[in-house]
Amino acid sequence: MKPFVTLYVSYMRIRLFREDTVEDFANGHSNGKKLFAAWLTAIKYANWEEPIEITKTAKGNLLGNGCDRVVFDVGGNGKNAFRIICEYKFGCPYKKSKTKKVHLYVNWIGTHEEYNALTDEQKRIISQF
Repeated sequence: MKPFVTLYVSYMRIRLFREDTVEDFANGHSNGKKLFAAWLTAIKYANWEEPIEITKTAKGNLLGNGCDRVVFDVGGNGKNAFRIICEYKFGCPYKKSKTKKVHLYVNWIGTHEEYNALTDEQKRIISQF
């Protein structure tokens, strides 16, 4: 008789706040629907232990200089490209368990061109949602 093996997979290590905002924005930009769906999937299955690991998922770039924000590149550069600025918090408790999660808060979503128009200071403090 073979031993029974249970495989536990930890999904949703990241808790995304304002996912509905991302979906609403994507619905208003038909050229980006598939790009945003891919981004949401990448976030859903991410498993970050420290901020530098964000850069390995969904093209995230840390803003740096002690800032707890990341800019996600959705779609590369050009007319069909978008950016999402999020604030991250590591080690947040999950319900009543000992599990810790990363909370990811959507602060701003826009086109690549709109992102380029923001100053460095605006990128660190903007809170559109």
